[in-house]
Amino acid sequence: MRGAGAARLAPPLAADFFARPTLEVARELVGALVVRALEPAEVPEGREAAVLVARLVEVEAYLGPQDPASHAYRRTPRSAIMWGPPGRAYVYFSYGNHHCMNVVTEPEGTAGAVLLRAAEPLGGVEVMQRLRRGAVVRDLLRGPGRLTQALAVDRRFNGWDLTRPGPLYLARGQPPAQVATSPRVGIRRAADRPWRFFDPRSPFVSR
Repeated sequence: MRGAGAARLAPPLAADFFARPTLEVARELVGALVVRALEPAEVPEGREAAVLVARLVEVEAYLGPQDPASHAYRRTPRSAIMWGPPGRAYVYFSYGNHHCMNVVTEPEGTAGAVLLRAAEPLGGVEVMQRLRRGAVVRDLLRGPGRLTQALAVDRRFNGWDLTRPGPLYLARGQPPAQVATSPRVGIRRAADRPWRFFDPRSPFVSR
């Protein structure tokens, strides 16, 4: 991380934070920060590095083989990362048109991950708008595909250690006054489980 703005940010969340039950981690990630440090070549129409900061307002928990909606329901080469180590990024291409970013949870050897669904832009908003081709601020990170596009996250970061300072990490932020729950979005199996966690007062949630 470079620059005074980056120096003022909280340090990355430790691996121990993620090495806990997925539902606990998911709830506590609402309000956490996603920090993305871009090199000049990654900034559209830019010549200087940029630090993007977003506050998570919506996440979803996905468990292991006991969760039919989870990629870990059946272990595959793609989903093997969900068994650990905790704190690693699990990034995959969804429906052939966008990336989704998750963070691996649970002690190593137990599968689990939290999908980052939506966030509030806090820093580097103009750069996010360029990455999102002029989207209005409210819609910059509303939805998992928009979130990864606005933060320039793709499969290069699959397996990335989010617990260390660098181009992509998660940090402690400001927890909301309340965390609400609901069923997860856009799934058919285990659709009744209330494993979506969000800030009910935030206008940046996806729905």
